[in-house]
Amino acid sequence: MKLTLSIPVSCLLFALLHSCAFDVVRVTQIPTKLDSLALTKSSFELDKEVTVNLDTGYSRVLKKGTRWACVGAIPEGDVYKTKDQILTIEGSNIHEAYIVLKSQDLVGFYLPVERTFSPLSNPIAISAKEIVNNP
Repeated sequence: MKLTLSIPVSCLLFALLHSCAFDVVRVTQIPTKLDSLALTKSSFELDKEVTVNLDTGYSRVLKKGTRWACVGAIPEGDVYKTKDQILTIEGSNIHEAYIVLKSQDLVGFYLPVERTFSPLSNPIAISAKEIVNNP
């Protein structure tokens, strides 16, 4: 008994070429050191939703009403973390992220696992109200 395969060569070439291709979209990362701050920075709550378009082609939404607490500073700005939503940034990999603010502008993200800063090409002004920390 003889078995013959009748798969066209063009199908094999297509599968071979496309199975090896992997579109690598990298998140820009700059090594940095997070300096913990004394509790002098106030927390804040977002007044309105903020859509962030990343250079990788993905976007993220910072939800209205989320509360952000300062966890430290890097040379690019103050680093804030929230417990109200899970924030990640994405390229070919997904990274946990905290926001980095300079004045009232979102300038990028601090990636705590990698200990790096990922800048935004265009800072985004945010609207927030300060939450006074009670002693």
